[in-house]
Amino acid sequence: MTVTAASAPERTAVPVPEIGLTPDEVVARAEELARGLISRQAETEQRGFYAEDTHEAFRRAGFYRILVPRRYGGYEFGVETFMRVVVALSRGCPSTGWMYCLGAAHAHAVATLFDERAQAEVFAGGDFLCPSTVAPNGTGRRMPDGRWQIEGTWRYCSGSPYATHFLGHTLVDDGEGVRPLLFIAPRETFTRLDDWGAQLGLRGSGSHGLRIEAGVIPDHFTLDTHLSQVNVADGTPGRALHGNPMYGGGPLSFMILEDAALAVGMAKGALDAYEELMRSRQTLFPPVVTRFEDPDFQYWYGEAAGLVHSAEAGLLGAIRMWDEIAARKDVTPEQELRVATVCREAVRMSWRAVEGYLFPTAGSSAVRNGERMERIWRDMSMQQSHAGIAVFLFTAANRELARARFGATGGL
Repeated sequence: MTVTAASAPERTAVPVPEIGLTPDEVVARAEELARGLISRQAETEQRGFYAEDTHEAFRRAGFYRILVPRRYGGYEFGVETFMRVVVALSRGCPSTGWMYCLGAAHAHAVATLFDERAQAEVFAGGDFLCPSTVAPNGTGRRMPDGRWQIEGTWRYCSGSPYATHFLGHTLVDDGEGVRPLLFIAPRETFTRLDDWGAQLGLRGSGSHGLRIEAGVIPDHFTLDTHLSQVNVADGTPGRALHGNPMYGGGPLSFMILEDAALAVGMAKGALDAYEELMRSRQTLFPPVVTRFEDPDFQYWYGEAAGLVHSAEAGLLGAIRMWDEIAARKDVTPEQELRVATVCREAVRMSWRAVEGYLFPTAGSSAVRNGERMERIWRDMSMQQSHAGIAVFLFTAANRELARARFGATGGL
């Protein structure tokens, strides 16, 4: 689907909660709050999502407005600021970082793809938390008055406990064939299920299922498309409305940036945990010395650190690529896939650092149930099984990049 842009109306911005707040200050707040998340990981896993007081701290810090347009009381700080916050929070608690990221990130898709009327309504509260899934489910039926009746159950809706909205896909059959429908569901239309917490990792990520029973959605809250099929090459409603290239970039490649930011944050947390072990524990065999004095541990730490730092550099480079592409107003599938392949390598390097060096050399006592290293390994293992990584990044992105480059048929 090609998303067309309208001319930009006169801009009347809603005041933000904190005048003068800067991107660097928001990131510093995330880094400070993340330090307090480390000791709360067990309770977060037991609960299935981060605590109410953490949610309130994030709200006061402005995290839920980073990507919301200034027009509606958001800070509109940009992609790099958002991803740096995700890295910081994931470094302290992977579950919390995941839940925050996949709840707050979809402000970008909504602000990019939907028209002024829809945005004015969904962003009216300022703070915006909107989990999303890419798998179409349930059914959509157009009602006589033009609205849509949506029914179905959507699993793995990360960020759902404090959600203000849900961005989902359903299937529509109006006699011309089955097609996907992208929709925004307000909080009052869905129910959160008690179905999260028994998985291998990311048990505190609030990735519950959501159920909609005869939910009524206004037509301007829907688009006849799937996020993976959106073509922004001819401009977007968000870019015209807000005058910011960020709202003209590709939503699919933006989502892939999230995967890389989460992986880098978790790997940095694992490196922190390993450093603590390096400073506090000794080698088992003579000469018995503190681990940081031992050549083998020095090597393992150095190998892992190089991978983690390279992954972070790759993430920041991918963000710059994404910004540059969006600014040129000529976003193509090939360009989006280039960003995706850089993100893939950032994810791979992050996982290799943990799975290949940090986890196996940390020692059995450091990977007992509930230990920080053990939890990060579980969480990163869970990320590796995520469809966006296992199916798209590690398999489809290679093929799709080649197809886009050479104009081959087929593809997503």
